[in-house]
Amino acid sequence: MAQLIDAAGLSLPVSRRGFLAGTGGLLAAATLAACAPGGGGQAGSATYAHLLPGDVPAQWDRVRAAVNTKLKADLGFEFKPEFINWKNYGAQSLLKFTAGEDFQTALSARWLNIAQLIESKALEPLDDALASGKYKNLAATIDQSAFDANRWPDGSIYGVPAVNSAARIHHIVARGDLIEKYAGGSIESFDQLEKFWYDVVQKEGIPGYVKNNSVFDVLGAPTGTLYAQGWESPDFLPLYFSSDSLLFVPSRDAATTGSTDAVPFWEYEPYLESLHRVRKYYEDGVINADRLNADSATIKAQFDSGGAATTWGITDGLDTSGHLDLLEKAVKGASLVTLLPFRDGLSAKPNQTFQADNLVVVNAAAADVGAALQLLDWVSIKENHDLLQYGEEGTDWKAVGDDAYEQLGDYANFPGYAMSWRIPLERKYSRMSESEETWFDWSKDYDNFTIDPFASFIPDLTEVKTEHAQITAAVTEFGNPLWAGAVDVDKGLDELKKALDTAGLPKVQEELNKQADAYLAAQK
Repeated sequence: MAQLIDAAGLSLPVSRRGFLAGTGGLLAAATLAACAPGGGGQAGSATYAHLLPGDVPAQWDRVRAAVNTKLKADLGFEFKPEFINWKNYGAQSLLKFTAGEDFQTALSARWLNIAQLIESKALEPLDDALASGKYKNLAATIDQSAFDANRWPDGSIYGVPAVNSAARIHHIVARGDLIEKYAGGSIESFDQLEKFWYDVVQKEGIPGYVKNNSVFDVLGAPTGTLYAQGWESPDFLPLYFSSDSLLFVPSRDAATTGSTDAVPFWEYEPYLESLHRVRKYYEDGVINADRLNADSATIKAQFDSGGAATTWGITDGLDTSGHLDLLEKAVKGASLVTLLPFRDGLSAKPNQTFQADNLVVVNAAAADVGAALQLLDWVSIKENHDLLQYGEEGTDWKAVGDDAYEQLGDYANFPGYAMSWRIPLERKYSRMSESEETWFDWSKDYDNFTIDPFASFIPDLTEVKTEHAQITAAVTEFGNPLWAGAVDVDKGLDELKKALDTAGLPKVQEELNKQADAYLAAQK
């Protein structure tokens, strides 16, 4: 997303997808689910906690019991995840790590809080464990190149990539029945998409697009649902210390000159145009008016009940499975399509970093780090992966061919991206739309993407930790209303710029350019 936020999502795991490109919620304290007796001791009697984002899946108690029966028989321990609402996940998980709470694993990434976690030494480096040969199932299902692409600047691996494609591209999930009615059955450009949105608003009385607030919707990386330039020329990714902070725009010829010359996002005209466009969408009712404070579950429910023409998606194969069943129940004759309105269609080659947007990280304060890695290895076995991710076969799902599944019950939306996604093990939803299947298959091929000049650049926060925290607070207060379209652009930018100058923008900008220039020099 982004720098693979693409990620940034953020379905779906709609919750993660809705948050993936966003800036996260305010800090709220919460108490970690208590471990069972022995939960910090020997694996034979332990029940270990894990942090998972999103809502508790339907039928979770039954499925977890089945998982734990097999897990205890195989490894001698059980697991008891704590689910944290997406709106608060970034802040609460960070708080739990820094407080030294006892849990095993969590989801993190650059679009979340991994930079802060590494800087505070809250994560367990995984290099020695991965090289030990003890976790053969994990090694067999995740290519070494995926681990190498996600090494931190200190050379260490701090997370297990949990992805199901080469790249995740932010895009639009749309009502196919409304596209038939108002767009002649197809949308192939952003201009056509925008006209469709306005037609739906005027003739159906529903928003054209609904989403919880997200900077990457507006300032694309390389695409953003509302970012027109990204669908014309998806050849640019912003730089940042963390995605909830300030985005910077590097020089377009940095790779050849060696000079990054990164400037704040408002000095890049396509980004400025996008802010004005989104402000107009807000005023015209094209986007949801509650975008600033809406949570992903509310947005999903609105779309699934027929209350909007389009919503947000990411190329993780979960567009159709995340929405179609509920949408069909709510709207007779409804259908879904996946839209990526690139000017060049399937020939587009968007810039990517191939940094994973989903990393399963191990808590350095965990009572038993080895047990955490044992679990990640265990869910890398197909029958265990399928049990956790899809539920009990015959009750929750049935196999369709070798690589697809049909959902039978209510169990769905386990956040596999936070624990169990493995490219060789993933099954496709049997009712996946033709358009989604086309784009999902496209997203799995590394040759369909262009490696960004800053692909493996991850800046170090150490020298600007204080200023970065202050800038992040300023972006939360004054940037978020801009991404939502909820304030006049000129007024909102003036307030943001003043707050950033006070927070230490010049020092942060200088440090980012210094590190980026050093990175470019090292590539030659």
